[in-house]
Amino acid sequence: MNTGVKRGGGGTRFLVLLLAIAGLGYAATTVSASGATAGHGHRSAPAATVSPSTQPAAVAAGPQILPASDPLTPTPTTTPTPAPAPAVLQPGDTGPRVRVLQARLRQLGWYAGTVNDRYGPRTTTAVRGFQARHALPVTGSVDRPTLLQVWSLTRRPTRDELHNRTVGGQGGGGTWTTAALDRRCRSGHVLCVDKASRTIRWVVDGEVRRTMAVRFGAAYTPTREGVFHIGWKSRDHVSTLFHTSMPFAMFFSGGQAVHYSSDFAARGYAGASHGCVNVRDYNGIKWLFGQVRVGDTVVIYWS
Repeated sequence: MNTGVKRGGGGTRFLVLLLAIAGLGYAATTVSASGATAGHGHRSAPAATVSPSTQPAAVAAGPQILPASDPLTPTPTTTPTPAPAPAVLQPGDTGPRVRVLQARLRQLGWYAGTVNDRYGPRTTTAVRGFQARHALPVTGSVDRPTLLQVWSLTRRPTRDELHNRTVGGQGGGGTWTTAALDRRCRSGHVLCVDKASRTIRWVVDGEVRRTMAVRFGAAYTPTREGVFHIGWKSRDHVSTLFHTSMPFAMFFSGGQAVHYSSDFAARGYAGASHGCVNVRDYNGIKWLFGQVRVGDTVVIYWS
């Protein structure tokens, strides 16, 4: 446009300009009634002089929005994670207390190595696994809550356990045990597998016919616990997953089976299975394979 509104002018164009200025946030503060003559001899409306103001024009009232600090608005809160308790035993420690810890963790199936006086990586891994299983802070160090939980689930280690001797007795992984039979083992034909004494007992109508030493899966591949049944048998089985020999295999839960282990016979409890129940007595498992039938019960528990 090449036309504008001059000082002292009036009319419709002036009013449009005035409204536009107000829309920009300025308010008219001074209006003068200087006379201006419009065309056709008629007297125009009083002219208005607009003075800029630093105050914005009033805005029409709308929905009220409460500020973030309004007392009616709840403030989000977070529950702090409790810090782990001070360590009682931790990586790098040595001594008989470490040996006892390892023996107790081995009773629970978490520690699969040789019991010794050194708190090394294998002990740390076992502690971390135990803590995760029991909803404790996973630190790999033993604080008082972890210690109490381990102690509550285990018994005092025997001298044989503390010195890695497995020649018999409860906890020694031998050919006999004084541990009580689980009540679920007392009727019918049952493979009664006790993780505490590390034994498997062939029980017929409550009578123990044979007892053998066994070992179980490591912490990351634990042997399942509960009541199962023999689903199928394989005399000369070879694992398709690990390509290892599993003679006299009696499968009770998916790929987990009771079977002979040459590694167990050679290394003892320094190793572990991938979840199966390993037997190191070749003649014993051969005899047992002939006794057990598909459908027989398997009970795996802690005495």
